[in-house]
Order: sequence, then structure tokens, then C-alpha cells
Amino acid sequence: MRPFLYQRAASVADAVAGAAPSGNRVPPTLAATQFLAGGTTLLDLMKLDVMQPQALIDIGDLGRGGTRIERRPDALYLSAATRMAEAAQHPDLVRDYPVIVQSLDLAASPQIRNMATLGGNVLQRTRCSYFRDTAWAACNKRDPGSGCAALDGVNRKHAVLGVSDQCIATYPGDFAQALVVLDALVEIAGPQGVRVIPFAGLHSAPGGTPQVETVLMPGDLITGFALPVAPWTRRSVYVKIRDRESYEFALASAAVALDLGDDGAVKASRIALGGVATKPWRAREAEAALVGKHIDQGTARAAAEIAFAGAKTRDGNAYKPELGKRTLVRALLQASEMSI
Repeated sequence: MRPFLYQRAASVADAVAGAAPSGNRVPPTLAATQFLAGGTTLLDLMKLDVMQPQALIDIGDLGRGGTRIERRPDALYLSAATRMAEAAQHPDLVRDYPVIVQSLDLAASPQIRNMATLGGNVLQRTRCSYFRDTAWAACNKRDPGSGCAALDGVNRKHAVLGVSDQCIATYPGDFAQALVVLDALVEIAGPQGVRVIPFAGLHSAPGGTPQVETVLMPGDLITGFALPVAPWTRRSVYVKIRDRESYEFALASAAVALDLGDDGAVKASRIALGGVATKPWRAREAEAALVGKHIDQGTARAAAEIAFAGAKTRDGNAYKPELGKRTLVRALLQASEMSI
């Protein structure tokens, strides 16, 4: 690990001021100063020499004391400093947001969940084995313009949605899919003040700039998330398919939330896909196809076909669209059968 300057932030304003850029604005993943919370991804990549920040601002103390999960008139607010394990056990989330709890319980390992924060979790790098191994020179995410070794390499776990000829790395998180499917908002403190945006607008597809993973800029700090308060949030599930039962990224996952009428027909559906895309992926066309219909094997499969209509595969991941479709069908059927 390379030498770096370490400082501890006393407040959000202190952290933002310390990380605000003094020169050219670059994506935060390439910025000279990085925020450190749980550090479960950042320190790992620093040890591999993939990330090389010159300074770390420790924001761990910002989460000490105070209320980190609170019910507000129009939302349930989650502080970004909340640990994953803490959120997964919170009674309001267990009762009203099963998709959140399931996505957290199925992520990483108990040790990591005890350390990792919600804010850090959604900002974990979109990465693959070629990105993590500096012996491979061709990685546009690590070195823009160098190429993408995964395109014709080992790409079994890579993305099929939102890909480009510059990068096919898969967004690895689980919690983000749950936030997307709930139409959550994300609160961001930055040099220009505090702003709130839809969480679905936070992450960027690689396009021609795979090193740009979010709309954040240096000095921006995620401070919290707002979940809607509505009966339909209780009819929500997260299904994750992976090579082994624990401590493994998804090969395919689906977050689903359904609002059903008294007759059981779909009033509104929300679908997010993971393990198959370059960012947390909302399948809006598939959602629209379900409105007014009853969820059964046929309607669920038809929606799944729509969700993966734009999939682009490589030799190693050609199986993923079918796996993703089956995962989504399972999630839709499970959600439709829930009692709320």
C-alpha cells in the first residue's frame, strides 16, 4: 500500500471541505482524496494498488450517536453511516421493507456487514478480476483508453445489460437494487450545499467513460437515503442467485415490489435487476407490461422476456439472460403470493 495522508472529519461540513477539489474536477473514484467509512472495499483496492488516493478522510465518527434510522412524515430516513447489519435488524425495515432486509442479509459476510456502511455499500466500485489485477494493462476503468481485457477474456460473471465496447464489468451490490425498486431518494452534501436526487439517477452506465461510475463529484458525500412510506413496500422481495450460498456476488438477482388491487391485478410494479448489469438496473418496460394483469407463470415470464430484450452477451456469459429471466419470474411469483 502506498503512503497517504490520513485525517478524521469532525462533521459533514468538515469532510466536504477537506475533499473539495482545488483544481480540475475529476470523477470521485479518481480523486486524490477519498472518504473512508467502513473501508471494506476501498482498503482492499488500495492494497492491490488499484486505487491510489493521496489522502483519506475518515468519516467513521459521523455515524456515532444520534438517530441513524428515523421515521419522518413522508419517508423512512436511513443515515448513510448506518451499518449494514444494524439496518437489517431494524424493526421498521423488517416489518415494512422486506426487500431491504433481504438484500442486506444476502450480501457479503457477517463480518463485513458489521463494518460496512449503507453509504459505502452503494458506492463500492463496479469491478471485475481484470480491474483488480494490475498485471492486466487493458482496463478502461483503471486506465482510460487502455482497452478492456474482459471483452474477449474470461467473462462468465460479466454484465449483459448496460454494457459498452469500453467495459462490461458488473455492478456488484445488492442493497442498491432494493433502493432502486423502492424509488428511494439519496441525500448528498457537497461543496455547493445539500441536494436530493432519485437514487436511480446516482449510477452511470459505462458508455465511453467507464471510469465515471456515478454522478457524484469530488467533495460530494452521501449522507442518507429516504424510503417511501406506502403499503406496497411490504409486498417486496429480493432473490439472489450465486455460485455458493454465502459471501458471493450475484450471477443474477431481482428486486420486486408490487402494488396489487383488491382483485389481485397489478396496479403498479417495480423491478430492479442485479448481477447482470453495469449499474443497478430498473426494468421499466417490463413493469409496464404487468399493469392490469394477474401475476402467474405466463405473465411473469412475458415480463422477464421484455426485461432482457436488450441483453448483449459474450462467449462466457451467454447463459445470463436465461438465468436472469428465471430469477425475475421467481421474484415476481414470490412477491405476488405475499400477505401484507
